[in-house]
Amino acid sequence: MQINTRKAGAATIIDLIGPLRLGDAEQAFRDQVDQFVAAGVQHLAVNLAGVTELDSSGIGALVRTFSTLKRGGGKCVFYAPTQRVRMLLKMVRLDGVLEIVEDEATALTRV
Repeated sequence: MQINTRKAGAATIIDLIGPLRLGDAEQAFRDQVDQFVAAGVQHLAVNLAGVTELDSSGIGALVRTFSTLKRGGGKCVFYAPTQRVRMLLKMVRLDGVLEIVEDEATALTRV
């Protein structure tokens, strides 16, 4: 998995490219989020457009990211999931829990 980060105003954007599943990819994502939280980042937008696979560990990492930021008074928005990722999140009924929007512009207005 490749993880790219960038700033857009007050928000930090994480672009995920590749499979987000148990192992190094999931751990790298969690570590990146932990670094941002430790640095005081409050507004995070996660680009899911490049996520090719998602397993239960990857879903857990997304939920952990969302809840960690929310608990700390921040906000996390996920955007542009592929059809497959959107279906998986809907299957486990997280589409109504996580904030998921269609594109980056919408995500940036929500964080």
